[in-house]
Formats: sequence, C-alpha cells, structure tokens
Amino acid sequence: MKLYCLSGHPTLPCNVLKFKSTTIMLDCGLDMTSTLNFLPLPLVQSPRLSNLPGWSLKDGNAFLDKELKECSGHVFVDSVPEFCLPETELIDLSTVDVILISNYHCMMALPYITEHTGFTGTVYATEPSVQIGRLLMEELVNFIERVPKAQSASLWKNKDIQRLLPSPLKDAVEVSTWRRCYTMQEVNSALSKIQLVGYSQKIELFGAVQVTPLSSGYALGSSNWIIQSHYEKVSYVSGSSLLTTHPQPMDQASLKNSDVLILTGLTQIPTANPDSMVGEFCSNLSQTVRNGGNVLVPCYPSGVIYDLLECLYQYIDSAGLSSIPFYFISPVANSSLEFSQIFAEWLCHNKQTKVYLPEPPFPHAELIQTNKLKHYPSIHGDFSNDFRQPCVVFTGHPSLRFGDVVHFMELWGKSSLNTVIFTDVGSDVTVGTVLQRHRRDTWLYSKRPSSQLRRKQGLRDCPWHSLPDIHLEPDFSYLEALAPYQPLAMKCIYCPIDTRLNFIQVSKLLKEVQPLHVVCPEQYTQPPPAQSHRIDLMIDCQPPAMSYRRAEVLALPFKRRYEKIEIMPELADSLVPMEIKPGVSLATVSAVLHTKDNKHILQPPPRPAQPTGGKKRKRASDDIPDCKVLKPLLSGSIPVEQFVQTLEKHGFSDIKVEDTAKGHIVLLQEAETLIQIEEDSTHIICDNDEMLRVRLRDLVLKFLQKF
Repeated sequence: MKLYCLSGHPTLPCNVLKFKSTTIMLDCGLDMTSTLNFLPLPLVQSPRLSNLPGWSLKDGNAFLDKELKECSGHVFVDSVPEFCLPETELIDLSTVDVILISNYHCMMALPYITEHTGFTGTVYATEPSVQIGRLLMEELVNFIERVPKAQSASLWKNKDIQRLLPSPLKDAVEVSTWRRCYTMQEVNSALSKIQLVGYSQKIELFGAVQVTPLSSGYALGSSNWIIQSHYEKVSYVSGSSLLTTHPQPMDQASLKNSDVLILTGLTQIPTANPDSMVGEFCSNLSQTVRNGGNVLVPCYPSGVIYDLLECLYQYIDSAGLSSIPFYFISPVANSSLEFSQIFAEWLCHNKQTKVYLPEPPFPHAELIQTNKLKHYPSIHGDFSNDFRQPCVVFTGHPSLRFGDVVHFMELWGKSSLNTVIFTDVGSDVTVGTVLQRHRRDTWLYSKRPSSQLRRKQGLRDCPWHSLPDIHLEPDFSYLEALAPYQPLAMKCIYCPIDTRLNFIQVSKLLKEVQPLHVVCPEQYTQPPPAQSHRIDLMIDCQPPAMSYRRAEVLALPFKRRYEKIEIMPELADSLVPMEIKPGVSLATVSAVLHTKDNKHILQPPPRPAQPTGGKKRKRASDDIPDCKVLKPLLSGSIPVEQFVQTLEKHGFSDIKVEDTAKGHIVLLQEAETLIQIEEDSTHIICDNDEMLRVRLRDLVLKFLQKF
C-alpha cells in the first residue's frame, strides 16, 4: 500500500492511495497562495493601480517592466492571477480510478485533474459538497473573467531570471506549474463526472474495496471516508469538527479499528476559541458602525458566513444596529442562501426540526424578509441604487486579489473610520495570518508592531488590532494580503473562526478510535516554527505518526495477510470434514478457483465432456481446466512403541530405536533399513528394495488419517 502526496498544504490535501488493485485520489484541493504575488483585479478602473511604475533590475535593465510592477515597496506580477496545482508528474493521473471528495473546499482543483490528465474514472461526493463546490468555482471563474487582462506574464518564471527578483517572487516554488483559472465549460464537464452519495452508503470499487462516506461535522455535506476490504481498513479524516454547528455531528464510532488513519485538515488556529472570536467580531463591527464607519468582511459565499449571519441576527437589535444595512455581494449570493435552506437532511437535528415546523433552518431568511440583509451579484446594477452608508458588506475574495472586495478596499481604505475584518481561515486562502512564510525575517505579531518594523514593511499608516496569542499557519501572510493597498488607514481586525479539530481534540479522538498507524502532513508532527516550545501543538500518538510532504511517496506499514474466498454451495455439500483434534476438523477440496472483479469463488471441478461422433472445432473458451487426481493428505502422529510392536507382528526382528533432536529413528538391522520419524514427516530409507519400502509404507499409513 502506497500513498502519493501531491499537495503540501495541510488543509487543502490531494493524495493518491494505492490499495489492493485500486488507485484512489483523496481530495483535490487548490492552493491559492500563489495569487498573493499578483496585483489585484479592480472592477472599477483604479488610477493608482493602473499607473504603477515597472520594476527594473539593479543594473537598470527594465525588460520586465511590463510584467512586474512596484507597489508600496513590494513587487507584484501584473497579470491574471495563477494557481499552484497539485503535483501531476509524481504519478500518472490517468490511472486514477476514483476521486473521493471530503468537502466543497477540497474540490477546487477538480477541473484541472479531470479535464487535463486523461482521467476516465468516477468522482464521489455528497450533494451539498457538489452544489456548493459548484458555486465556489462559478464565483472564482466569474471574478477572474469579468476583469480580463490583455497581457500575460511569463518571462519572470524563467529560473535564471527568478533568482534575480526580490522576495517573495524570488522564493516562490513550482512557478512553472502555476496555471490560469479554468473555464465554466471545464467546471461543468468536471462536475458531470461526479456520482452523488449519502452518508453511510457503501460503494463497491471493482469488487476489491468498499468506500463509505461519514459525516465529519465541519460543513454541509462534509465527509470522512472509510476505505476497506474484507480484512483491511483505512480511514481518511479531513476537515472534521466536534463543535455543535449547523452540519450533522461527526461520526466517530465508524472510525474505530482502522489499520491506517490518514489525518488532514486540522484547525489553523488551535488555541483560538471560535465562540470568543465571534463575540469579538460582533463587538468590533458594532463599534465601527456606531462611529459612522463601514465594515468590510472578505469571505466565501458559503460556510462561516452562515454562522456570522446567525450571530448577527441575535445581536442586531440588542446592539442597536437594526437600521444598519447588511449587504452580501457575490455572483452566487442568491444561490448560496437558497441552498443553505434546502439541504435539510444534511443539517444537525435542531436545524432539521425547524424545517418540519415549518421554519427556515437559518435565520438569514428572516433578515432578507425584513430587508436587513440584501444580496446582489455585483456592485453594479441594483446595488448602486440601494447602497447607503454606514453599512456592513460581506463579499469575496478573501485573498483581496479579485472580486468585489478589491473595489471596497480601494474605496474605504483611506479612512480610519472603516474596518476590514478577516474571519475565513479554513478555505483556499487564509487571509489574516500574521506569520511571514518566506525566507526573509519572520515575526508573529501578538501586539502592535514597532514603528520601525512597520516602516520596514511599508505599513506607516496602518492601525493594528491587538491579536490573540495563537498559532497561525505560516502559509499565508496578513501583511501580504494587504500589501498592494498600503498605506492603509482603515482598521484591520483578525477574528479567525475555524471550527475544525484542534490538537487536544485529535488526541482524544485517536485514543478513542485507536488506529494502528496514523499518517499526516509533516506540519502536524512538530511544533510551529515560531512557537517551538508548544509541544501541545502537534500530534502525539504511539506509534509516532508517519509524516509526508509534497511530492513524497510513502510505503504504508501495512501488509495484506488474507483474502476472502467463497465456496459454491454444491461444493460445500460435498466436503466431509474429519476431526483431527478437539475443535479442529479438516477436509480436502478439489475445485476450480474462479476470479472476476476481484471476487474469488471455489467452484466444483467440471466433468469431462463426453466425446461426440463428429469433428467440431473447439474454442479456447471451451477448454476445461485440468483437474489432476491428488494424493491424499495425511494427518496424525506415529506412536513409536506401538509401531515397533506392529513391525514385530509382521515378522521384523532385531529392531533398534534411537531418539534424535527432531524425533526418532527406527533401525531394522537385519533388513538394513532405516525409518526416520519426525514431527511433520516420515522417511523410509532402504537400498533397492521397492517391495520392502511399500510394505513398510503401508504399516506407517495405518497410524495416520487420510483426507
């Protein structure tokens, strides 16, 4: 059994498992950190962004000035944003039989896999994952395509040139594999290959293994997967939560007794309490609007936004915010809000009971009915007529590189009355992380940075919110997300809300389900680089977890020992077991082993066909397997004393018995013959007297059972 690791991102996994005769891809997450190296795509013409100076080499050579632009002390690629794909050279992806999707955030690279690698298999996912995943892809395509770029940047990707660039472009990895966004035609083609499944539904794969989705408790339709044969079991746990939110609770019991448990998608903020973060979010929001400012919440069109709207529903009136308009802007805003109300069977029990009352399971339906929440496909059209300030705007994309959020950052960034609040951490781009990920100096801000450090990073006018002392995943940078908008006067608040499993919960889970082996990303097997003393922020289990990184192949410590074989009823009826010792019976079987679709069946041997008079050409398919008459199997032990007495009765004399380390030797001195009796064999040694050997053999057989 082997595991091919195609992604190094712990929360956006893409792995391939070779199990028995099947090749199974586990998720296909899309790493969007690469987009932070590109300039934002403004919906409305931005004089500032369109008149940036080109970047030149230290010797004054300006041949890259069309591709690279200087902005606020940083260098960005002036082109359509590109994405870092999973590895495509480590394994031939056309050999993948099936793809298992755990949640809608982990399927964003699906069109790249199904449409450009020769993939001909089947994709399995729950209906909410497919429908909401479609919305995320549709939004992404819309964001990119509605702001077309005339030029394409590729010269800077040359390895010799990249070494001359400033960080972070200098340190960007796998730039040759970065690709532009897919099209809606490719999205629709990829989604057409998906087969919908339900929780606990058992799916046979070629008769070799069986896969079963289980509720993971993280998002609508999110799944963990059980992959098992008759005697082996692999559990894939990705993006799971034990908190009581809107999805069905996590199914833990079915994960027990796994030979291998593959663990991915843990929380990126293991010491932050989601409840306290929601409270801080509401507090900062109300304080800003009371002071006459606007609040911008970069978010995805599904997931955390449902929980935020539910909290605001309970908070609005008590905080005196009933007159403040809330806007949700996304090309798929309407569909997202509607989908959340119709997937009743995928919700927790409390949400389901509201559906049958009938009441909408999510309170944003009432917010829409009372005009407290309004949704629009973009900033153009009706929104322009309805827009009034102060207000709260939920929009994407959290990377701040494309989508309507770019317009609001440009519009509101120069006023200290306004606030941008980052909440999304569990998706494709975790904006708000304050830990620098590049090889330059690294800091973890848990308080306002010094003025000297702020000047060094080009943040002279940016007010900072005091951040909680938490571990932040070092894959994305809060500073890099905001870098193109500096100097920034608006307040920047980081209230990360991530309900996925933390390390304490993982420790309890592993003790309960007790897998023989745990496999996880290497980030989970060591403390965070900035908090090396926090050994509680890593997986601790026995035996120690096996870790993997991008482009590695792991041979899992797991050997197949048994295979299940079925016996045809008529063959079973013909067996005559004989008891060889108490509780143990044996029977010999002469049969034909028939194997098809990885199922093995013992069938009675066919009877030879009766010869016919005429000549008829025999087809290969008519061949009857040769069924040789087998010698009987022998069982039992030879009692030496009784055997000697039997020899004497049959006329043998001058018998001598010697004990050996393995048994006994019976020496017939007169006949010059030796009988060697051991635990698992008996040898008769005599010179050129076949009649004597056969006679002695028959005497030996009287003490043994035949099968």
